[in-house]
Amino acid sequence: MTATIARIATRPIRIPLLRPWGPDVRDLSVIEVEVEDSDGAVGWGFSWTPTIGAAAVRAHLDHDISDFALGREAEASALWDPLWTHLHEGGSGGITTIAMAGLDLALWDLAARRAGVSVTDLIGRQHETATVYGSGVNLHYPLDELVAQASRWVEAGFDAVKVKVGSPDLARDVERIAAVREVLGPDRGLMIDANQRWNLEQAERAIGELAAFDLAWIEEPLRADDLHAHVELRRRIEVPVALGENLHTRYRFAEFIDAGAVDLVQPNAVRVGGITPFLRIADLAADRGVGLAPHLLLELSAQLALARPGEHLVESVEDASFAALGALATPSPVAVSGATVSTTGQPGLGVRFSNELTDAAASVSHTEDR
Repeated sequence: MTATIARIATRPIRIPLLRPWGPDVRDLSVIEVEVEDSDGAVGWGFSWTPTIGAAAVRAHLDHDISDFALGREAEASALWDPLWTHLHEGGSGGITTIAMAGLDLALWDLAARRAGVSVTDLIGRQHETATVYGSGVNLHYPLDELVAQASRWVEAGFDAVKVKVGSPDLARDVERIAAVREVLGPDRGLMIDANQRWNLEQAERAIGELAAFDLAWIEEPLRADDLHAHVELRRRIEVPVALGENLHTRYRFAEFIDAGAVDLVQPNAVRVGGITPFLRIADLAADRGVGLAPHLLLELSAQLALARPGEHLVESVEDASFAALGALATPSPVAVSGATVSTTGQPGLGVRFSNELTDAAASVSHTEDR
C-alpha cells in the first residue's frame, strides 16, 4: 500500500547574517517543514525568504497546503501539480510557490532517506563536482571593503565572481567594477548583478560603460516582471543577460526564453516551488539551449547542479551558506574547496536546522485524522 502524508509540522526560524545584505536585511527567514508518512518515515524541508512574506508562507503551509496534502500520496512529483492547481486561485507564484517548496523539499528528503541516498543520487548524479563562483551582496560596501572581498575570493581560489551594481551614480559603479577587475586580473570571470535597479535606458547606458571590463553576464538589469523591456535590452547590448531568481513558474521561464530575453536562467529552487518544478525548468532550459545557474541556497543548489547534465555554475555568497551561518544541526551536505563543490555523503537533502534557532512563534503540527 502506498504511504500517505500523515503529519506536517512547521517551525519558524530567524538566521542572523554575518554580513548584512543592507541596512534592512540583517537576517534570513526560514520555515522548516517536517513531514511524516503513514509508515512513520520522516523528511525535512524548508521555505526561505530574506525579508518579505515569512509569516504568510507559514500560514499557507499550516492551513491551505496542510489541509490539501494530508492523506494524499507522500510522493513529491505526484502531489505538486494537483496542489498547485488547488492553490492557484490565491496566486500562481510568489507566496504560493515559496510555501509549496517547503513540503516538496521535505518529500524529496523523505524519499531519499528511505532509499538511503542523497537527493543528488536519488535524482540521478551526473557529476562528482561542480564549479562555484564567489558572490556578495555588496552594493553598500565602501570601495575598500569591496576590494578586500574580491581579494578574499582570489585567495580562496574562485575562478569567477559576481558583484552588485546599480548605484544612483553610474560613475561609482564604473569605479568599483574597475577596481574589482584589477584585483581579479584578466583571466577570471566577472559577472555583475543590478537586482532590478535600472529602467531600459539606464540599463543600456550602464552596461555600455561597464562592458569594457569583460563581463560574463549582467544579472537582473530590469524589473523582473517586464518581459518586453528585457527583449528590447537584449537586442541593444552585447553582454549576455542572466535572470530568473524572481520568476516563479516554468510558464514565466518559458515566456522569457521563447521571447529571446535571456541567455542564462537562474531559478531559485525555493521560489519556484521546490525540486520538482526546478527540474522541469532545467529541462526547459536544456531543450531551448539556454544556460542554467541555480540561484543562491548553496546547500540545495549544488546538489541540484550535480544531478544535471552539462556544466552549471553554483553561487557561493560569502558567509551566507546555512553552514557558514551556523544554522545546521548536522554536517553540511556539500563542501566547497577552491572553485569546486561536492557532496559530503549526508542522506536525503541533508539540511537540518539547529534547534537553538527559533523565531517568536511556536511550532505548528497538523495531523491527518485516522
